[in-house]
Amino acid sequence: MINVLIVEDDPMVAELNKKYLQMIPGFRLVGQAKDGETALHFIHDNPVSLILLDMFMPKLDGLQLLQHIRISYPNIDIIMVTAACDSENIQAALRLGVIDYIVKPFTFKRFRTALITYLERIRLLSSSEILDQKQLDNRIFAKNIEKSEQLPKGIEADTLKNIRDMLINYTNDFAMSDLVSSSTLSRISLKKYIDYLEEIGELESYLTHLSVGRPVRIYSIKK
Repeated sequence: MINVLIVEDDPMVAELNKKYLQMIPGFRLVGQAKDGETALHFIHDNPVSLILLDMFMPKLDGLQLLQHIRISYPNIDIIMVTAACDSENIQAALRLGVIDYIVKPFTFKRFRTALITYLERIRLLSSSEILDQKQLDNRIFAKNIEKSEQLPKGIEADTLKNIRDMLINYTNDFAMSDLVSSSTLSRISLKKYIDYLEEIGELESYLTHLSVGRPVRIYSIKK
Protein backbone atom coordinates (compact mmCIF):
# COMPACT_ATOMS: atom_id res chain seq x y z
CA MET A 1 0.00 0.00 0.00
CA ILE A 2 1.37 3.42 -1.01
CA ASN A 3 1.07 6.12 1.67
CA VAL A 4 -0.01 9.41 0.08
CA LEU A 5 0.06 12.99 1.36
CA ILE A 6 -2.04 15.64 -0.42
CA VAL A 7 -0.53 19.13 -0.26
CA GLU A 8 -3.10 21.58 -1.59
CA ASP A 9 -4.38 24.92 -0.24
CA ASP A 10 -7.67 24.90 -2.19
CA PRO A 11 -10.20 22.85 -0.15
CA MET A 12 -12.26 21.91 -3.22
CA VAL A 13 -9.26 20.62 -5.15
CA ALA A 14 -7.94 18.82 -2.08
CA GLU A 15 -11.30 17.09 -1.68
CA LEU A 16 -11.31 16.12 -5.36
CA ASN A 17 -7.80 14.69 -5.07
CA LYS A 18 -8.93 12.72 -2.01
CA LYS A 19 -12.04 11.40 -3.77
CA TYR A 20 -10.12 10.33 -6.86
CA LEU A 21 -7.35 8.73 -4.80
CA GLN A 22 -9.86 6.62 -2.86
CA MET A 23 -11.15 5.21 -6.16
CA ILE A 24 -7.78 3.66 -7.07
CA PRO A 25 -6.65 0.45 -5.32
CA GLY A 26 -3.16 0.33 -3.87
CA PHE A 27 -3.09 3.82 -2.32
CA ARG A 28 -3.84 5.06 1.19
CA LEU A 29 -4.33 8.72 2.10
CA VAL A 30 -2.37 9.36 5.29
CA GLY A 31 -2.67 13.14 5.51
CA GLN A 32 -3.48 16.52 4.00
CA ALA A 33 -1.62 19.82 4.28
CA LYS A 34 -2.55 23.34 3.16
CA ASP A 35 1.00 24.63 2.77
CA GLY A 36 4.60 23.49 2.45
CA GLU A 37 5.54 24.13 6.07
CA THR A 38 2.71 21.96 7.38
CA ALA A 39 3.68 19.27 4.88
CA LEU A 40 7.30 19.26 6.09
CA HIS A 41 6.19 18.80 9.69
CA PHE A 42 3.89 15.96 8.65
CA ILE A 43 6.47 13.98 6.67
CA HIS A 44 8.95 14.40 9.52
CA ASP A 45 6.58 12.50 11.82
CA ASN A 46 4.78 10.14 9.43
CA PRO A 47 5.75 7.61 6.73
CA VAL A 48 4.96 9.05 3.28
CA SER A 49 5.84 7.46 -0.06
CA LEU A 50 4.08 9.81 -2.49
CA ILE A 51 3.02 13.46 -2.39
CA LEU A 52 0.38 15.04 -4.62
CA LEU A 53 1.73 18.57 -4.65
CA ASP A 54 0.31 21.94 -5.65
CA MET A 55 2.67 24.66 -6.88
CA PHE A 56 1.16 27.89 -5.52
CA MET A 57 0.73 27.83 -1.72
CA PRO A 58 1.34 30.17 1.22
CA LYS A 59 4.38 30.03 3.52
CA LEU A 60 6.33 27.50 1.44
CA ASP A 61 5.35 26.95 -2.19
CA GLY A 62 5.59 23.73 -4.18
CA LEU A 63 9.07 24.28 -5.63
CA GLN A 64 10.49 25.31 -2.26
CA LEU A 65 8.98 22.22 -0.66
CA LEU A 66 10.39 20.09 -3.47
CA GLN A 67 13.88 21.42 -2.78
CA HIS A 68 13.60 20.55 0.92
CA ILE A 69 12.29 17.06 0.15
CA ARG A 70 15.06 16.28 -2.32
CA ILE A 71 17.65 17.13 0.34
CA SER A 72 16.05 15.59 3.43
CA TYR A 73 13.62 12.98 2.08
CA PRO A 74 15.01 11.72 -1.25
CA ASN A 75 12.91 8.54 -1.17
CA ILE A 76 9.60 10.40 -1.35
CA ASP A 77 8.13 10.65 -4.85
CA ILE A 78 6.21 13.68 -6.11
CA ILE A 79 3.37 14.12 -8.59
CA MET A 80 2.57 17.77 -9.26
CA VAL A 81 -1.15 18.62 -9.41
CA THR A 82 -1.21 22.32 -10.20
CA ALA A 83 -2.49 25.15 -12.36
CA ALA A 84 1.10 26.20 -13.10
CA CYS A 85 1.51 25.43 -16.80
CA ASP A 86 4.34 27.79 -17.76
CA SER A 87 7.51 26.18 -19.05
CA GLU A 88 9.71 27.72 -16.35
CA ASN A 89 7.84 26.09 -13.46
CA ILE A 90 7.43 22.82 -15.33
CA GLN A 91 11.16 22.59 -16.10
CA ALA A 92 12.06 23.49 -12.52
CA ALA A 93 9.78 20.77 -11.17
CA LEU A 94 11.12 18.18 -13.61
CA ARG A 95 14.72 19.04 -12.69
CA LEU A 96 13.78 18.46 -9.06
CA GLY A 97 12.64 14.97 -9.93
CA VAL A 98 8.82 14.98 -10.09
CA ILE A 99 7.56 11.75 -11.66
CA ASP A 100 4.46 13.26 -13.30
CA TYR A 101 2.88 16.64 -13.88
CA ILE A 102 -0.93 17.07 -13.90
CA VAL A 103 -2.32 20.46 -14.92
CA LYS A 104 -5.60 21.72 -13.41
CA PRO A 105 -8.35 21.30 -14.34
CA PHE A 106 -7.79 17.59 -14.89
CA THR A 107 -9.91 14.50 -15.50
CA PHE A 108 -10.14 11.38 -13.39
CA LYS A 109 -8.74 9.42 -16.35
CA ARG A 110 -5.53 11.50 -16.37
CA PHE A 111 -5.26 11.32 -12.59
CA ARG A 112 -5.76 7.55 -12.61
CA THR A 113 -3.20 7.07 -15.39
CA ALA A 114 -0.58 8.89 -13.31
CA LEU A 115 -1.28 6.80 -10.21
CA ILE A 116 -1.47 3.44 -12.00
CA THR A 117 1.73 4.19 -13.93
CA TYR A 118 3.44 5.05 -10.64
CA LEU A 119 2.20 1.83 -9.02
CA GLU A 120 3.49 -0.21 -11.97
CA ARG A 121 6.85 1.51 -11.68
CA ILE A 122 7.12 0.80 -7.96
CA ARG A 123 6.24 -2.86 -8.44
CA LEU A 124 8.71 -3.24 -11.27
CA LEU A 125 11.59 -1.52 -9.50
CA SER A 126 10.90 -3.36 -6.23
CA SER A 127 11.69 -6.65 -7.92
CA SER A 128 15.17 -8.12 -7.62
CA GLU A 129 15.45 -9.07 -11.27
CA ILE A 130 17.70 -7.41 -13.83
CA LEU A 131 15.48 -5.45 -16.20
CA ASP A 132 15.92 -5.34 -19.94
CA GLN A 133 15.23 -2.41 -22.27
CA LYS A 134 11.86 -3.76 -23.38
CA GLN A 135 10.59 -4.00 -19.81
CA LEU A 136 11.85 -0.51 -18.99
CA ASP A 137 10.25 0.98 -22.09
CA ASN A 138 6.94 -0.83 -21.66
CA ARG A 139 6.56 0.03 -17.99
CA ILE A 140 8.50 3.24 -17.30
CA PHE A 141 10.32 5.39 -19.80
CA ALA A 142 8.56 5.24 -23.15
CA LYS A 143 4.94 4.79 -22.15
CA ASN A 144 3.85 7.78 -24.19
CA ILE A 145 5.34 6.46 -27.43
CA GLU A 146 2.66 5.15 -29.77
CA LYS A 147 2.94 1.39 -29.62
CA SER A 148 0.09 0.33 -31.92
CA GLU A 149 2.44 -0.49 -34.81
CA GLN A 150 4.74 -2.44 -32.52
CA LEU A 151 2.01 -4.72 -31.20
CA PRO A 152 1.29 -8.07 -32.87
CA LYS A 153 -1.75 -8.42 -35.10
CA GLY A 154 -4.92 -8.77 -33.03
CA ILE A 155 -3.51 -6.99 -29.96
CA GLU A 156 -5.01 -3.52 -29.51
CA ALA A 157 -3.21 -0.92 -27.38
CA ASP A 158 -6.31 0.32 -25.50
CA THR A 159 -7.49 -3.20 -24.67
CA LEU A 160 -4.00 -4.19 -23.58
CA LYS A 161 -3.82 -1.18 -21.27
CA ASN A 162 -7.21 -2.06 -19.75
CA ILE A 163 -6.02 -5.59 -19.04
CA ARG A 164 -2.79 -4.32 -17.48
CA ASP A 165 -4.88 -2.00 -15.28
CA MET A 166 -7.09 -4.92 -14.28
CA LEU A 167 -4.09 -7.07 -13.38
CA ILE A 168 -2.88 -4.43 -10.92
CA ASN A 169 -5.56 -5.74 -8.53
CA TYR A 170 -4.17 -9.30 -8.58
CA THR A 171 -1.54 -9.46 -5.87
CA ASN A 172 -1.86 -13.26 -5.66
CA ASP A 173 -1.76 -15.95 -8.35
CA PHE A 174 -4.86 -16.24 -10.53
CA ALA A 175 -6.48 -18.45 -13.16
CA MET A 176 -8.18 -17.49 -16.42
CA SER A 177 -11.56 -18.08 -14.78
CA ASP A 178 -10.78 -15.27 -12.30
CA LEU A 179 -10.07 -12.85 -15.14
CA VAL A 180 -13.11 -13.79 -17.21
CA SER A 181 -15.45 -12.78 -14.38
CA SER A 182 -13.78 -9.33 -14.22
CA SER A 183 -13.57 -8.62 -17.96
CA THR A 184 -16.01 -7.89 -20.77
CA LEU A 185 -13.83 -9.87 -23.20
CA SER A 186 -14.55 -13.45 -24.19
CA ARG A 187 -12.34 -16.12 -22.71
CA ILE A 188 -10.66 -16.68 -26.09
CA SER A 189 -9.91 -12.97 -26.60
CA LEU A 190 -8.69 -12.54 -23.04
CA LYS A 191 -6.41 -15.58 -23.35
CA LYS A 192 -4.79 -14.00 -26.42
CA TYR A 193 -3.79 -10.92 -24.39
CA ILE A 194 -2.64 -12.96 -21.40
CA ASP A 195 -0.48 -15.11 -23.69
CA TYR A 196 1.04 -11.94 -25.12
CA LEU A 197 1.87 -10.56 -21.66
CA GLU A 198 3.48 -13.86 -20.78
CA GLU A 199 5.44 -13.82 -24.03
CA ILE A 200 6.93 -10.38 -23.31
CA GLY A 201 7.79 -11.34 -19.73
CA GLU A 202 5.18 -9.45 -17.71
CA LEU A 203 3.42 -12.64 -16.60
CA GLU A 204 4.55 -16.15 -15.80
CA SER A 205 2.51 -19.33 -15.44
CA TYR A 206 2.57 -22.93 -14.25
CA LEU A 207 0.23 -25.92 -14.35
CA THR A 208 -1.36 -27.22 -11.18
CA HIS A 209 -3.25 -30.50 -10.81
CA LEU A 210 -6.57 -30.44 -8.99
CA SER A 211 -8.15 -33.48 -7.36
CA VAL A 212 -10.35 -34.02 -10.43
CA GLY A 213 -10.38 -32.82 -14.01
CA ARG A 214 -7.71 -31.36 -16.22
CA PRO A 215 -4.69 -29.42 -14.95
CA VAL A 216 -5.31 -25.70 -14.50
CA ARG A 217 -2.85 -23.01 -15.66
CA ILE A 218 -2.12 -20.47 -12.95
CA TYR A 219 -0.67 -17.01 -13.70
CA SER A 220 1.20 -14.46 -11.66
CA ILE A 221 2.67 -11.02 -12.31
CA LYS A 222 6.38 -11.51 -12.83
CA LYS A 223 8.34 -9.98 -9.95
